[in-house]
Amino acid sequence: MIQKVVPFSHEFLENLASKFGTPFHIYDEKAIRENVRNLKEAFSWAPKFQEYFAVKATPNPYILQILKEEGLGADCSSLPELILAERVGLTGEDIVFTSNDTPAIEYKKAREIGAIINLDDISHIDFLNREAGIPKLVSFRYNPGPLRKGGNSIIGNPEDAKYGVTREQLFDCYSRVRELGAERFGLHTMIISNELDPDYFIETARMMFELAIEIKNKLGINIEIINLGGGIGIPYRPEQKPVDLKYIGKKIQELYNEMIRPAGLHPLKIAMECGRMITGPYGYLVARVLHLKETYKNYVGLDASMADLMRPGIYGAYHHITVMGKENMPLDHMYDVTGSLCENNDKFAIDRMLPKINRGDLIVIHDTGAHGHAMGFNYNGKLRSKELLVKPDKSVELIRRAETIEDYFATLDFSRLK
Repeated sequence: MIQKVVPFSHEFLENLASKFGTPFHIYDEKAIRENVRNLKEAFSWAPKFQEYFAVKATPNPYILQILKEEGLGADCSSLPELILAERVGLTGEDIVFTSNDTPAIEYKKAREIGAIINLDDISHIDFLNREAGIPKLVSFRYNPGPLRKGGNSIIGNPEDAKYGVTREQLFDCYSRVRELGAERFGLHTMIISNELDPDYFIETARMMFELAIEIKNKLGINIEIINLGGGIGIPYRPEQKPVDLKYIGKKIQELYNEMIRPAGLHPLKIAMECGRMITGPYGYLVARVLHLKETYKNYVGLDASMADLMRPGIYGAYHHITVMGKENMPLDHMYDVTGSLCENNDKFAIDRMLPKINRGDLIVIHDTGAHGHAMGFNYNGKLRSKELLVKPDKSVELIRRAETIEDYFATLDFSRLK
C-alpha cells in the first residue's frame, strides 16, 4: 500500500513533543512558499493575477505574513478575518470580503479598509447602500444553480447552496449598483470544494468568461475582475494525485485568448481564493497515544480529539495516519483512532489498518494545514491545541499557544454567583 511520508524525523518530533507537549499542529513554511510559487507560475501568463488566500482555512497571522510576503492577498468572510488581514498589513484591494447574512458592522469595516466587497444577495445592495455606502468597485457572487452540475458534501450542489445570486438576478444587480454610483465591477463564483478534477476549474472559467461577455453586451459593463473561487482539492488519500496547476493555467490561458481578448475585455484580472491547496498538505496534527481499548473493536485513544480536527467527524473525511518510528512495519492491525470527546463520531479513523500500536507512540495525522486547527471548538470543555511553524532553517516557532482553562472561563464572571 502507498504510504504518505512525514517530512520530519521521529527524533525531531519527539524533541518538539518534549519541549511543547502534545497535541500540536505543525506547519512547513518552506513547502508552503514553494507551493504558492507554483500556483503563481501557472498563471504568470495572465496580465493580472491575484490569489486571495481564504483566511478561514488557516487564520494565523504568522501564516498570513508568509503568504503576504509571497504576494498573496486575503479572502475574508467575517469581521475578525478582516481585522486579521489588516493587522498583517493587507488593505485595500489586497482583500476581498465575501460573506453571507452580513451584519452592517462587517460591511462598514470592509469599506473602512477599502476591501473589495463581493455581495452575496440582491437584497444586500440596498442594505449596503444604507449602512455603509456603495463603493466604486463592487463584485457579485454568482450561483449558477442547475446550470452547473457538481458539488459535494462540503458545499453542496449549487442549487441547494445558500450562496450567491441567480443568473436572472445578476443583471439586475449590476444595473442597480451602477445607478447607485458603482464604476468598477467584479464577478465571482465558488461552487465546489476539494475537487481534484482539473477540468472542473477550466469549465468554470469558461462559464465565467461567457457570463462576463454577456454582461458587457447587454449592459455595457466591462467586468474587470473575474474571481474563479477556490475549491482546488488536495490528495488526502495516498493513492490520489495533486491537481496539475500548470494544466489548469494553460487551459484557462487558451480560453482567455479565445474569448476575453476578442470581446474587448483584455486586460482582465484573474483571481482565485484557494485556501486548502495552499496550506493543507503542509500541516500535520501530532498527538500521543494515551490508551488502547479492546471491546467489540480495537481502539487507539489519543490526547487529541475532534476539537483539534473536525473533518473526519463531520464529513467522514479521510486523513492519512503515520505511526512515527513504525513507518516500515506491516499494516496488520485494524483500529479505530479516537479522541476523548463524549461523542461517538470523535474518530480520526475507522477500521484503519496500521502497525501494532503501543501506549506512548507518537501519531502524525496528515494534511491538517487547512480547516484543521481553524475548525476547533470547546464543546465538552476541550481546549484547542498549539500551532508550531518549522522555518526553512529547521528552527521551530510557536505561532499560537494552546488554550488554557483560564481562557475557557475568561468570558464568565464567577463573582456574580451566589
